[in-house]
Amino acid sequence: PAKLIGRDAKNDLAVLKIKSDKPLPTVKWGDSDKLMPGDQVLAFGNPFGIGTTVTAGIVSARGRDLHSGPFDDFIQIDAPINHGNSGGPLVDVAGNVVGINTAIYSPNGGSVGVGFAIPSDQAQKVVAKLMKGGSIQYGYLGVQIQEVTPDVASAIGLDHPGGALVSEVNDGSPAAKAGIETGDVITSFAGQD
Repeated sequence: PAKLIGRDAKNDLAVLKIKSDKPLPTVKWGDSDKLMPGDQVLAFGNPFGIGTTVTAGIVSARGRDLHSGPFDDFIQIDAPINHGNSGGPLVDVAGNVVGINTAIYSPNGGSVGVGFAIPSDQAQKVVAKLMKGGSIQYGYLGVQIQEVTPDVASAIGLDHPGGALVSEVNDGSPAAKAGIETGDVITSFAGQD
């Protein structure tokens, strides 16, 4: 039996607590920021409820945005992630958890070698917060932004591309109350570009 300690739907992560009369095996967090395309990884899970399994593959890409939430920064892997593997660890060759298996791209419902994992550097921070308080509070600015490309910079009369163009300000949002307007270009915050 497990007790839900906390969950965060925006990151698709949860923390469960179980009681045991004996010590349980554990794994350590790894550094997902050090992963590079071509690095070998193993994806653990329980596909189709048949029991613990492992598949092998490589990191195909970093920083994938699946448009599934505000924190999309997935590790793309070619190790098969089948139904039931979501939530299982993605480990590096040293056995450290570098990601949490979470999604696949599939035109037919099965693994076609395009899987995605939440990076451990992101997951570890979320898990630590959930273990302390059971929930996470997110800041809210209330703007939609877009990149200032060379074409956009030229169109709005900037000398060079950079910053973030405010394309929309939500009514009543903190940004609106602070006076940020559609068309503003934010070039720095708290002294950082």
